[in-house]
Amino acid sequence: MTIERIEWLQSMPIFGAVDTAVLTYLLQSSRFRQIKQGDYFFREGDLADSMFVLDQGIVAVYRNWQGRDFKLRDLHPGDCFGEMALLDCQPRSASVIAQEDATAMEIDSAQLAEIYEQFPDQFVLIHMNMAREICRRLCAADQRLFEISMGNEQSALV
Repeated sequence: MTIERIEWLQSMPIFGAVDTAVLTYLLQSSRFRQIKQGDYFFREGDLADSMFVLDQGIVAVYRNWQGRDFKLRDLHPGDCFGEMALLDCQPRSASVIAQEDATAMEIDSAQLAEIYEQFPDQFVLIHMNMAREICRRLCAADQRLFEISMGNEQSALV
């Protein structure tokens, strides 16, 4: 593990102000999943207990409606996905597919439980950061919905 990896995590909103010891623990205890282009990290409706931090590649987020998949957004290295599963304890609300070969760090609920036991203040900080990220995405979705409802469909496209 290197200083660069810790700095990589510290540069992400979800790990903003998180202590180096906690980030070191996450890097040491997490597995990095490699997914080939066209394969899924997970599918909408899957049971979930982990989130991902994209290290390499590009992935796309899709929702299914009436038997068709609709692309919501592309994610790039440094972006997180699947964090809602760690907060709402619900099945996956979307699918994530690799647009090119991709690698992501997987953080599961057991790791967060360990952080809660050893660093409760950092556990709260991580959850606050996750909630902020989800709020940012909700605001963007609200803006797109507003633009569509105002008849400006082109500016609402992702």
